[in-house]
Amino acid sequence: MRPPGVRSTLSLTGWRGRGRQACVGVEIKVEGLSKSFGRQVIWENVSLTLPKGEISVLLGPSGTGKSVFLKHLVGLLRPDRGHVWIEGKDVPNVSERELYEVRKMFGVLFQDGALFGSMTIFDNVAFPLREHTKKNESDIKRIVMEKLELTGLTGAEEKLPGEISGGMRKRAGLARALVLDPEILLFDEPDSGLDPVRTAYLNQLIVDLNAQIEATMLIVTHDINTARTVPDNIGLLYRRHLAMFGPREMLLSSQEPVVRQFLNARRQGPIGMAEEKDAAELAAEKEEGEELPPLPPIPPQITPSNGDKRRTQREPGEWLKEHNVEPPPGSFTGEGSYANSAAMAPPASTGDGEQRESREGGSVKLVSRPSEDSAESSDESADDAYPSEDGDEPTQRLRRPVAKRTAKTTTKRTAAKRASRESSDSGES
Repeated sequence: MRPPGVRSTLSLTGWRGRGRQACVGVEIKVEGLSKSFGRQVIWENVSLTLPKGEISVLLGPSGTGKSVFLKHLVGLLRPDRGHVWIEGKDVPNVSERELYEVRKMFGVLFQDGALFGSMTIFDNVAFPLREHTKKNESDIKRIVMEKLELTGLTGAEEKLPGEISGGMRKRAGLARALVLDPEILLFDEPDSGLDPVRTAYLNQLIVDLNAQIEATMLIVTHDINTARTVPDNIGLLYRRHLAMFGPREMLLSSQEPVVRQFLNARRQGPIGMAEEKDAAELAAEKEEGEELPPLPPIPPQITPSNGDKRRTQREPGEWLKEHNVEPPPGSFTGEGSYANSAAMAPPASTGDGEQRESREGGSVKLVSRPSEDSAESSDESADDAYPSEDGDEPTQRLRRPVAKRTAKTTTKRTAAKRASRESSDSGES
C-alpha cells in the first residue's frame, strides 16, 4: 500500500540499472545496554536484534533516550555496560581505527540535517566521498547529483544550508547519508518539521530505498502513521527500559497498556504529560471508568512504488496466524489507515433521510434513502446526484444546496407563525 496520490522520486531500476552493486544490510545485536549521565539513568539493560535488511522503528515518549540509543549504535557514545555487535565487532570496545572502519557501514540522518553551514549543498553531500574514498571529482559529481536527484534537490546544489528550508536541509542530510551506499541507515526523527505530504513522500522513499539496497534501517520517530505503516519491526522505550520490540503486527495487536496507548495515540493509559502518570491519576481514571477504546484496524504496510513486495516484507497477518492472535476488525483492508480514517466515520443521520453505508473494494459509498418527509423535495434532488468514479450509479444523491432549502423552510415557518399570531389577535378583538 502506498499513501494515496504519492509517487516516489526513486526509480527502482536506479542504482542497479546504472551498473552499481546493491548493498545488503547487516544484523545489529544489542545486549544489556545501559546508559546514564551522572545520576540520571537514561535506560538500563536494553537488548534487541535489528534483523538484517529490515526496517525497524523505535518509539517512546520525549526524553526516553531514543537519539542517545542511535549514537551508541554508531559509536558516538559509549555505554556504561553492554554490547553492540556488528559483523563480529563489539562497537563500544573496538579500537579507534576499527571504529573508523565500522562507521563506514553507516549512513546517518540527524534531526536537523547536521550540515556544514559554510559549505554548499553539493559540498556537504560530497564530503563523505572526499573523506573516505579516493574517487576523482568526476565520479564524485556523478554520485552526488544522483543522490540529489533521488531526494528531489536537483537545482539546489549551489545553495548554502541557510538559503533553503528546513525540509530541504533534512533531504540534503539524507542525500549525504546515502553517498557511501551504507549497509546500515539510521534516521533520527526524519519527519520532524515536515508537512504531512512531504512525510508521505519520505516514507515512500525509505521503503523504496530498502527494496533497492536492502540496508538495515532504524527510524526514530514520533509519527504514529509512520510507525504503523512503514516498518517490519517496532520497539518502544519507556520508563528507562525497552518495553517491547518485535514484528509490527505483534505491537499493533498488543494489549500491553503502554504499547496500546502510545501506538494508538490515546490519553488513557500509564503515559502522562510527564513520562508516566502517578498512582493518583491512574486511580482517578479507573474510578471515572475511563478505559482504552478497542484496538483500531491494522493498516496495510507500505509497499515499494513498483508494487512488488520487499524481500523482507511479511505477508499481511502472517505473524498473527503463527501466534493465533485475532486481528482487530477491518485489518489489512486499507480502511484502518490514517488516510482513510475520515471515510470510516459512520454517516450522520439527517432529518431528510436515512443513510446506508456500503463498502466495495475497501472504499466507502454513502447512499441516501429518502424518508417520507422528503418526498415533496425529490423532484428538486433528481438532477443533483454525483456520478461515481467508474461512471455507474451515483454514489450519493444530494439535493439542492442546503442554504436554499433552509431559506424555504424558514420562510414557511415564519409565514405560519405570522398567520397564527394574526388569527389570535383577531380572536381577542
